[in-house]
Amino acid sequence: MKKSELVSWLWGPLSRLGLTVAIITFLLDQGHKWWMLLGFDIRARGRVVATPFLDFVYVLNQGVSYSFLTGSTQRWQYALAAFALLAALALGVWLARGIDNRLAAISVGLIIGGAIGNGLDRITLGGVADFFSLHAFGFYWYVFNIADVAIVVGVAGLLYESLIPAGKVDATKPTQIKR
Repeated sequence: MKKSELVSWLWGPLSRLGLTVAIITFLLDQGHKWWMLLGFDIRARGRVVATPFLDFVYVLNQGVSYSFLTGSTQRWQYALAAFALLAALALGVWLARGIDNRLAAISVGLIIGGAIGNGLDRITLGGVADFFSLHAFGFYWYVFNIADVAIVVGVAGLLYESLIPAGKVDATKPTQIKR
């Protein structure tokens, strides 16, 4: 494989945008987590009421979504971190080779940044640090962090883009609205 072929396989027209979003997402997530742990000292404070529907609390999630597949061993945390890294690498290749619009590139960048942020937590903390607890009328949703929000927003962006693909309107069908 020639160098130019390798570069085109690993770097596409929207790679810079997607990877910039990934880096910003990762830095915001990690900065917030370390500020909550070291600056705000959320572990010592316990639950802090921020609004009638939002509390700050420290939860170390040793599983995946909603604490599914929880495992407290460091080996398990390394396995989940490795999975996050592999997923981020696969998304990076997709970003370089198959992404052809800005919304998809930004969405993939959000997912990559969130996955790497949570993966680093698993290595450094032994699980994912979560802080935001939404609640209303006695019902508490799961506790989450900035990386989780980025991943959810990224997936929503990809779903939107796949259901309503911008610029892919068939001109022969009069019922479609051209953007």
